[in-house]
Amino acid sequence: MTRRTLLALPLAAAAQPPIPIIDTHIHLFDTARPGGVPWPPKDNATLYKPALPPRYRELAGPLGIVGAIEVEASPLIEDTQWVLDIAAKDEMIVGTIGHLEPAAPDFRRQLDRFRRNPLFRGVRYGNLWGRDLRDEMANPAFVEGIRAIADAGLTLDTANPTPKLMETVLLLTDRVPTLRVVLDHVPQMDPVAAAQSLRELAPRPHVYVKVSSVLRRVDGRVPEELAFYRDRLDNLFGLFGEDRLVYGSDWPNSDTWAPYPAVLKVVREYFTAKGRAIAEKYFWRNSVAAYGWVKRNSTQPSA
Repeated sequence: MTRRTLLALPLAAAAQPPIPIIDTHIHLFDTARPGGVPWPPKDNATLYKPALPPRYRELAGPLGIVGAIEVEASPLIEDTQWVLDIAAKDEMIVGTIGHLEPAAPDFRRQLDRFRRNPLFRGVRYGNLWGRDLRDEMANPAFVEGIRAIADAGLTLDTANPTPKLMETVLLLTDRVPTLRVVLDHVPQMDPVAAAQSLRELAPRPHVYVKVSSVLRRVDGRVPEELAFYRDRLDNLFGLFGEDRLVYGSDWPNSDTWAPYPAVLKVVREYFTAKGRAIAEKYFWRNSVAAYGWVKRNSTQPSA
């Protein structure tokens, strides 16, 4: 190796391409649709405006986001189809998590209907639309519906973390050990309140944590400095490690706290400091294992 080559190596290392990002948690809806939408409410001036792929791409693309997974924000079954129709027209969307009722009489039919579309990657259920996962666990039809999700190789996304929900996911994964689960928005919850459940969930290889909705409001302000959030991020990283954390923005709901660049900045600073290999896992590699999303263009990475 020549002296010139040796001198060039640090420059080559510094010239690594940016890490592509798959955002595993966005919501799509069109407030201009006839009849409106179940969410967000009309009186929410921040959120009540169309949230569609072109708007998302305009703000996320320059930040390095190359693909996104939509997570359903409506309890209406046909809105899952509406999202799939929207996604078919835009390669930025690499998957969607729909809304289905696992205990409903027509659940298997609807699951079979949607899973024929490769962009349909799972079902969201939890503390949402008046549902309570713990209550549903007593219904054998519900557990069998969850088993059907696992057998189909799809993912269960939870909703709105609480200590009770974490305990329930423990019970659910006891009943259906092959179920792949993504716990969303866990940084919004005080990890101390659910410490025991999180410790028991951590060794389960099919349980992932979505490090989303990280920012929070304290005393009327939203801190944007990593130092404020580091303890909770350290806690989750220490429990679940580098292979089971995935990135999600919660856009456009994230606008409630801060613009997208600020949402991304905190976690980008945290995970980039751990080295490129770990940052790549967080920003896209782990989401392949968690969701099996569909690569739709050359800007999106391959596992």
